[in-house]
Amino acid sequence: MKDINTFAEYMADESRVTPEENRKIDFEVELIGKMIEAREKKGYSQRELAELSGVKQPAIARMESLKSTPQIDTLLKILAPLGYTLSITPIKGK
Repeated sequence: MKDINTFAEYMADESRVTPEENRKIDFEVELIGKMIEAREKKGYSQRELAELSGVKQPAIARMESLKSTPQIDTLLKILAPLGYTLSITPIKGK
């Protein structure tokens, strides 16, 4: 294996991170980023969102710091008070 000096080099090395894993990571980062943006746009603290969604604040904090991946039902509970839901959309060019 070649020497890795940066995180970007690590992520680009397919012997360490497969393209599928890379896409999953990118998706999670984008999804959670949008969730944080929506929460901040509404002016909610994590604690307020926890009260509105029924999801405990520490669980929201773990999701927002990418320390855990939410289950779909948990994500739906959090998104509802923010005015969002999940949907399936076609991949561009497919």
